[in-house]
Amino acid sequence: MTQPVRKPHALIVEDDALVRALLEAFLREKGLRITSVGSAAEMDAVLAREGIDVLLLDLGLPDEDGIVVARRFRAAFRVPMMIITAREGRQDRLAALEVGADDYLTKPFDPQEMALRVGNLVARANGSTGQATNASIRLGAFRLEPRLHALFDEAGAQVPLTPAEYSLLSAFANAPSRVLSRNQLLDALARHGDAPGERVVDVVVGRLRKKLRDDSRNPTLIKTVTGFGYMLQPNQE
Repeated sequence: MTQPVRKPHALIVEDDALVRALLEAFLREKGLRITSVGSAAEMDAVLAREGIDVLLLDLGLPDEDGIVVARRFRAAFRVPMMIITAREGRQDRLAALEVGADDYLTKPFDPQEMALRVGNLVARANGSTGQATNASIRLGAFRLEPRLHALFDEAGAQVPLTPAEYSLLSAFANAPSRVLSRNQLLDALARHGDAPGERVVDVVVGRLRKKLRDDSRNPTLIKTVTGFGYMLQPNQE
């Protein structure tokens, strides 16, 4: 029996109900499954219970600044992110792109153009296969499985990770060969109760290096970039 085709899942985070309805209508017409919410807190609740394929994020949210939300999202997920906002300033656009937005669209926008851009983002991220963007990630001799929220060694045994360790490792895996500042990494740790501060990042990085058998005196997997933060250099055997 033929399996039904999986529809890409779009999460819309927009506090204006009319704009939200417009986005929903045009994206459903393009064959996407839609979840829409009006705040950052509601977004977090959706992400905690299910995966998505693309995020459409408004910057003017009622409970948290959109740039902060975008940075926090990008620290935890590789999923494509489109900013849709009334902010037209160059600095806002640059800030959104700097924290990892894949596209930026200002209101008012052409709904058909928006839908085409979203479709292109999903297709590029999924290799035009329609599959979710949470495939296995090689980390030296280890394998990170985003679907299972788990790390496995070369023998297939699961490596125990705390929630903070998993979130930081996931943030690194989502940005291979890219320097992540301590602020970006703190965003990935923020929901796990660790006391805020740069020292927390250093401690969790140290624990991860030990579990990944990455020599802290001469690390080849999680490298220190002096004055900036850390960078994952994957596939080092």
